[in-house]
Amino acid sequence: MIRRSTLAVASVVALVFGAAPTAGDVGSCGSSAVDIDEARFATARKVLDARRCKECAIDTKRCEAARDPNVPSDVSFGLTCRPLVRDAEVCLDALTVASCGDYRKYMSDDQRLIPGECDFCRGDVE
Repeated sequence: MIRRSTLAVASVVALVFGAAPTAGDVGSCGSSAVDIDEARFATARKVLDARRCKECAIDTKRCEAARDPNVPSDVSFGLTCRPLVRDAEVCLDALTVASCGDYRKYMSDDQRLIPGECDFCRGDVE
């Protein structure tokens, strides 16, 4: 009886801790990791910011810049920052579903909050 219980416990532990994803798997079903095209992401982010500013009636300088096609996006990555396409997808999804209150904080001219899903390279040194 003791051996069966020990075997049962060992089986559960092995199942729980052995079911981990493969090291280096970023949740993309076995496809290769792909770096973000910074310009493409910047354009997508600018379009989304402009839309959300309108939806949420946010009137800040950052929103004005997002709506102005002549003003370049303020998105940039550090020299050592290499976010992946999946990172961009998660960021844009989070911004799409963010409340207007949160979006006001993201588009603030003074104390801008960066959502965790979009803070790709915390501590990046240039």
